[in-house]
Parts: sequence; structure tokens; C-alpha cells
Amino acid sequence: MTKKKEKDGEPSETTDVLSDKPESQDTDLSNTLTKDELRKFYEEKGIDLSPDVPIHPKPIPEFEKSLSDKITSKFGSKVNVDYVRPNRIRVSTKREDILDVAYFIRDELRYDHAESVAGVDYPDSKEIEIVYHLGCYTDEQNGSQILALATRVPREDIPSPGKDKSRTPSLRDVFYSVEFHERECFEMFGVYFEGHPDNRRLLLPEDWADIPPFRKDFKIKGR
Repeated sequence: MTKKKEKDGEPSETTDVLSDKPESQDTDLSNTLTKDELRKFYEEKGIDLSPDVPIHPKPIPEFEKSLSDKITSKFGSKVNVDYVRPNRIRVSTKREDILDVAYFIRDELRYDHAESVAGVDYPDSKEIEIVYHLGCYTDEQNGSQILALATRVPREDIPSPGKDKSRTPSLRDVFYSVEFHERECFEMFGVYFEGHPDNRRLLLPEDWADIPPFRKDFKIKGR
């Protein structure tokens, strides 16, 4: 939208009235962002964050909270609920507790399969995180939910997959669908899954002699 300024009956320069309009500080983003995300958003926009400017955190959805509450009620300090959002819950635990937590999520919360297993390399803290994304086919209320179950294992600077400390219990006997996902994490990050019936390489050749290629210090030779 444009508007012409007039002076003494003659049109002068054309200005864009929308471009001069400051962005509203009252935009309600509380339904899409967490409190920290809101703060970062406003800071990037250069908006004042003094105490008289309210920041409203996103309300926690009741059904998802009821699921996370059941986990914390059962395991207490053995688990940490990282976030609860619409259709999304993330829970982290130590590797020695992950089997018990996984069985509880399957048997009591009715999550019946793993949709994927992801790895995240943290070389600075010398850890590798394994994240199971769990879903449900058999319960209508849980059908739209994804529960992320995460744990961390030690990261060796000179990895020897299957022979070093980068290992965690396999969830293959809890969620059968993790079988190939865990094999991929084994070869790409070097995390050995104890109890997995087939800890062989899945995509890489058996004579692969370099470090696991999804680690951040992996470098393609010749580049």
C-alpha cells in the first residue's frame, strides 16, 4: 500500500506506509514458542525485554503432560523431561536405566514401535547421544504422539567400535523396529548396542578402516 504526500496541491514523493510501521510488540507467539524461544525471538528483533514487557510461556498440553507425569512418577530422578509440547514429549535417562524406561513406555503408555533412532555427536563434552523416536499404531489417542527417549554414552577420541566404552543396551527386544536403526548408529557413530543380535555394518563395507563417518571430526580424504 502506498500513499502520496502532497504539498501546495502538488504530489510529491511516494512512500510505503507499511514499511514505516514498526513491528508490533504485542504479537502473541505463545502458542508456538517456548519462553526461551520467545525471548530469543524478541531479542533478535531488538524489542525491549524490560520487566514491564510480559513474556507468556507456551501452555503445556494436558494429555502430553499426563504422559510425562506418569514417567516421572515411576522413575523420579532417573529421568528428565526435557520438554512437553503438542504431540511431542522428550525424556532423557542414563543408559543403565534406558531398558526399564523403554519397557514402561511400551507397556504402560502404549507406545508400540520406534519410528527412528538418531545419533548426535558432542565432541566437546566427549559424549554421543542416542535418541529413539517412539510412536503408536494401536491406540487412537496416542496415534499423533511422538515420544523421544534419549540417552548418552562416552565418546572415545580414538574409537574402536564394539571394543570401547561407547556402548548402551539395545532396545531391540522392546521395540523390534529398532534393529536396522541401531545397526546404522553403530556404524555411523561407533555406538555398540549390547544385546543386539546382529551388530554388523549395514551400509559401510566390512573393511571400513576410518572413524565412524557421522562423527564431527570425520574428514573426507582428498578435500
